[in-house]
Formats: sequence, C-alpha cells, structure tokens
Amino acid sequence: MNDLFPPFLYHSRKLERKGSCSGQVLRAAGEQKMAAHKNGSLIHIINRASVFFKNGSYRKRILLTSLKPVQCQRRAVSSIGDRNTNLTPHLSSNLAGWSYNELYELSVKDPETFWGSIAKERLTWNKPFDQVRDCEITSGKINWFLGGQLNVSVNCLDVHVAKHPDRVALVWERDEPGTEVKVTYRELLETTCRLANTLKRHGVNKGDRVAIYMPVSPIGVAAMLACARIGAVHTVVFAGFSSEALAGRIQDAQCKAVITCNQGVRGGRFIDLKPTVDAAVKNCPTVQHVFVAQRTTNPTPMGKLDIPLEEAMASESAQCAPEPMGSEEMLFMLHTSGSTGKPKGIVHTQAGYLLYAALTHQYVFDYHPGDVFGCVADIGWVTGHSYVVYGPLCNGATTVLFESTPVYPDPGRYWETVQRLGINQFYGAPTAIRLLLKYEESWVKKYDRSSLKTLGSVGEPINHEAWEWFYNVVGDGRCPLVDTWWQTETGGVCIAPRPAEKGAEIVPAMAMRPFFGIQPVLMEEKGKPISGNDVSGALCIGQPWPGMARTIFGDHKRFVDAYFKPYPVPFAFVVLKEDPSLNHTAVVKELRGLVATKIAKYAVPDHFLVVKRLPKTRSGKIMRRILRKVAMEQTGDLGDVSTLDDPSVVAEIIKAHAQYKSLRSQNT
Repeated sequence: MNDLFPPFLYHSRKLERKGSCSGQVLRAAGEQKMAAHKNGSLIHIINRASVFFKNGSYRKRILLTSLKPVQCQRRAVSSIGDRNTNLTPHLSSNLAGWSYNELYELSVKDPETFWGSIAKERLTWNKPFDQVRDCEITSGKINWFLGGQLNVSVNCLDVHVAKHPDRVALVWERDEPGTEVKVTYRELLETTCRLANTLKRHGVNKGDRVAIYMPVSPIGVAAMLACARIGAVHTVVFAGFSSEALAGRIQDAQCKAVITCNQGVRGGRFIDLKPTVDAAVKNCPTVQHVFVAQRTTNPTPMGKLDIPLEEAMASESAQCAPEPMGSEEMLFMLHTSGSTGKPKGIVHTQAGYLLYAALTHQYVFDYHPGDVFGCVADIGWVTGHSYVVYGPLCNGATTVLFESTPVYPDPGRYWETVQRLGINQFYGAPTAIRLLLKYEESWVKKYDRSSLKTLGSVGEPINHEAWEWFYNVVGDGRCPLVDTWWQTETGGVCIAPRPAEKGAEIVPAMAMRPFFGIQPVLMEEKGKPISGNDVSGALCIGQPWPGMARTIFGDHKRFVDAYFKPYPVPFAFVVLKEDPSLNHTAVVKELRGLVATKIAKYAVPDHFLVVKRLPKTRSGKIMRRILRKVAMEQTGDLGDVSTLDDPSVVAEIIKAHAQYKSLRSQNT
C-alpha cells in the first residue's frame, strides 16, 4: 500500500421529573445515532423513550413497541475517576476557583459573562468580538461572538506549532495492526497548507462548498482543515454511502469540488471509492474538479475532471495565509436524513462550534495535555468532526484516527490498539460494545489497558449489560464511563456524567448532567413549559448555546419548523401477531391503557392504525419517513422507495389508512 504521509429542540420523547431536580441529573434513554441521524427538534433532541430527573431509584421506561417495563437497580459509582482527576474546571482566568455548580449556574443565568470570558482566552482571534450573543430563538436567529474574526485551522494548528511543533497531532491507526503512522502538528500544518493552496489554484475560494468522500486518514483531516483555512465550506460524506446518496448531498450543497481517494481499506478489504464518485458527479453539474488521493497502489481510471491530489500538492508551497472568518460564517455542513427523503444540510459556523467542541472534549472526557485521545468514530459523522478532529486539535491533543473495525483481525483489536498506542480516553459506540461482549473476556484481558483513564459511549443509549461489561471488563472498574447524549444539530455533548462536583456519582447507563450552558426544560405538547415535580413532558433545551446548528442550508424555514415549533402528537402503526382470535378494537384499547400507565397519559398516541406489515429495507430497517408521510397524508411524494424489500407494502398501508380515516369520519 502507498502511505499518504510518514432548542431549542422539540422531540417526541417523554421526560419525567421525580422529586427534587437539584443538580439537574437526567436519564437520556432513546435513539441517538453515532451520526445522530435524527430529524429532531434541536430542542427536540430525544426520541421515543423516556428521560427522568432522578432522585432516588429510577425506572427505565419503554418504547411503544416493547410494551414491557424494565426494572433497573440503581448502583451509584460515586468516586470513580476522582483519583488524579481535577473535576473543578479552569475555564478562564475570570472564572478560576469557581465550583462546578457555580459555573453551571452562571452559564445558564448569565451566558454573556460565562461564554464571553472563555471565548476571549481560549480562542485566537484576528479581530476580537464586540457582542457575545444575539439570539431570537422563535425565528431561529442564533448568533455568537459577533464582530469577531478568526480562522479555525489557526486555532487547531498554528497556535500549537508555535509552541510544540513536534508534538504528535494524529496517530493514524491503519487497518493492519502495528502499521500506525504518526503525524506531528508541524507536518499536519504543512500538509494542510499544500492542500489549501491546491484548492485555491483550481478555483476554490471562500464560501465555495467542497465535498469530502474519504476514509479515516490524515489526508481526510487535512482536507477538512484546508477548507477551513481558505474559508471554503466542507461537507464530509461517509465513505460507505452509495453514489446516489453522495450525489444528493453534492447537489444540495452545490459543491464546486470533490476530494476523494482511489480506495479505502477496512477489515482487510479494499473498497473502491473513485468509481462511486464518478457515478455521482455525472449528475452534479456544479462539480468542476475531483481531487483523487491514493490510499493504495491499485490504479484507478482518471477522467477530465480528475486531478491527482498528491502530485498537485507536491508543487505547492507549505505555507498558506489563513482567511479571516467572521464568527458566524459557515465552517461546514453535515447532512442528516430528512423526513422527505431529501437530506438536510445542517450548518455549523466558526467560533461557537469550535469553542463548544473544545470545551466538551476537555471537560466531559477529562482530557489533560499529553493524553492520547481515542475516538473510534468515522470523520463522516458529527462525532468524528467534534471529537476526532476539531475538539482535540483545538486543545492541542494527540488524537487517534481509527481506520479498521472492532473485530479485525480479531475481537481484541480495540484493546490491542489501546495497549500499543497508550490510549487514555476511549470513546466508542454501544453497538460495537454489544458486539464485543459476545466474545470471551480473554480478548480484552490479554492486553494491558492501564493507560485508560476515561471511557465514553456515543451514538445511542447504552444498555446496562453493555455498560457493566465496558466499565468492569474493559475499564477494570476504575475508569469513569461517560454516556454522552447529543446529535448532529447540537455540535457537541449536551448531557453527560462529567464534568461534575468532586465525588459526584455516576449511575450506570445514565447521561445525567447538562453541560455548561445547556438548560433542560419540560414542555407540554403545545410548547408550554411544565413546572413542579413528579410531572412528565417532552425534554427540550431552553436556551441557545454556542455549538448548536444555525440553519439548514438553503431552507431556514425548514430549520425553524423542524426544531423550534411544537411537534405533532404521536401516530402508532401496530402489527399484530397472526392470531384470528385477536380483536383489533380490544387490542388498541389495551395498548392505550399500557402506554398511559407504563409511560404517561401525555404519551398516548391519538391514532392507532393496525397494519399487516411495515415498510422495511432489505436489511430490515423500518423506513419511518414513509410511515410519517402516510400519517400526515402526504403520500403524493414519498421520496425514494427503491431500497424497500417489498414496495407493495406501501400501497397496503395507504389503503389501510384510508379505511381508518373513513371509519373515523363516520363515527364523528
């Protein structure tokens, strides 16, 4: 192989507040994807389960599809992570010596003072900001650090090169174990500048959009930073998406250029990337150039749009003047799946996003200078943006780029990597943990994991079995395990067990505490706040924070409608067992009662539609956007249904809904 180099969100999820809410301890249980691919209210951030302010014991509520409550024993882990750990954040000189509770209180009551003092000291500015924030949440107007100018790549590279140029910035953990490549901050800056100059030479300028379709690699990180350096807007697309998905994202962003590789390498296999790009750009007239890096030595056909990236970079200068960027100018967009089938380009801007990513990286994971931070997410997801690239590099950290899989060449891959690289913080997905706990514990225990200080979980709620295995087997019962709750639209972690006061408990499988500036509130279905204890409602975030998304690219109305307005009442599609003795009316009545008693009366759907089957992809995933279209009577435009296992199911459901609607009209 050829080495490249030596909410205000509303959501359909219930929250129940038990007793005192002192300390704002929350349980976030629900669907939370690694890429956070949810249509969600930015204040609607949690989906289809329940969340609790907890005081005493707690109960994990159920999804509408399970109808079986799960009782959980509470086991507090009070002191884990306190040894050799400073839990009192030193955010800025003005806030030195403040306790966690005092800092949190200030962050929600006086965000101008809190965020203003931190931004002044922690970011390097070309021009200081003159106003901390200007937000009007009902219209989706979100502005932070107005009047300020800076460059994100300078904050991630130049400031560290000036102090410690030979510190390792990236450890590229390539697919084959033991072949890692280390890249210093100086090398990464030089590579970034050469790539930035290459883009400029070929007509990519400030404000232009660039699609990045690359595997996890240093050149992929450099591509992101090169765009940031010249003021171009990057949209990274996961290098496993189809040509159709890639084309849709390129078209939505109106990209001027694409950066890709000839192939990717994962799990011992070569994955062709260039042919996917070739197929996509045929339908993307805005693309003028395709820059092609060589991950492997295998040849790939080159067309008239194609430019060999390494060759072009070799003739460019290793210096590139950074473009001063206004705080609220676009940094990147990242697409999530939309209810219409058309992806949403979630927009993040410069200063607020970078500050929030850096702060959460440092204090949620207890990062200290010299640590090796191991987030195993792909750069195509928001987790990779915030906790592989921008957050760690802004903090001058050494961050791991994991190219392989959890089970290649065997189920010990993660832990062998921890031993070999000396990883101090390990951040991964519950899906991978559940996969690995099926194997013998010897795959973990044969490797030295004494370097680990903090474990992290991201992407979805972690179940108790996986939490206990991760904490006790991987962490030997000594590392705090932070279950983090957030998504693409939030920019960074919103709820997690850390930071906290010294000695604060961590309860298994609970996200628990809001981060600085995050103010959880309960809302009733029409959007009014709920007060008091022993009450239930939708978990929302009550005020803006610097890291949150600013808009949906090209469709601000959609942004406001999706994230800042009350959500519809639930609509339930029910599939019954094949039992002729079942009475549909009786079953629906029983379901209503179960939801009311096991979850809350608030959560009982207005509509129950009994159908024979649900629309599923060939892999078994339910296509919820089709069900949403049926429920909202918008079946004239169902979007792409080509991936359905059996498209005829759609007609069945539409017919059943029409009959249901007719029956309801007769009875009213």
